[in-house]
Amino acid sequence: MFRFGIQDYEPRWLRGRDSITAVHGLRLAGLAGRTLTHVWVVWDLDDDEWFTNAPVVLDFDDERVSIDHQKFDDLCITWNTVDPSRPIEITGFNLAWRPDATPQLAELAGQTLHHTALLEWDGGRGDMANGNVTIGFDFSPYWLTIFNALDENGFDFGEPDKRYRHHRLNS
Repeated sequence: MFRFGIQDYEPRWLRGRDSITAVHGLRLAGLAGRTLTHVWVVWDLDDDEWFTNAPVVLDFDDERVSIDHQKFDDLCITWNTVDPSRPIEITGFNLAWRPDATPQLAELAGQTLHHTALLEWDGGRGDMANGNVTIGFDFSPYWLTIFNALDENGFDFGEPDKRYRHHRLNS
């Protein structure tokens, strides 16, 4: 099985902070102190833009974590299975892995991760996104938040929105 032609990528979708913490919390916390070498994204070569539906890969040399959002609140995290050196093979798309594809991502290369947090959206009464979980990486003074942009991945740079409840992960 694969998603968007990414070899060996078999997503397991989770919902909610408790399930994400139970499965991935300790390992995400264990990234603290590591140096980020690259953030890999899938690039649409025909449109010359980020293909936001595919996973984002944070490469810490000996540990590679991929993050992927789908639907309204599904999150998949995988470890050391997505290899950006391998070609993406899918009919109808011209896709390739690209490291540090934006100036903001390029600034993160070489930064040491201080901590990881699960960020839980609290937009107020009646907000359909309440409880949606996002992952924040604190590279002080830089932040990278990979969020669910309604069935695809999105990036925020800088301090996370104040409407997120921070759940710092500790090992």
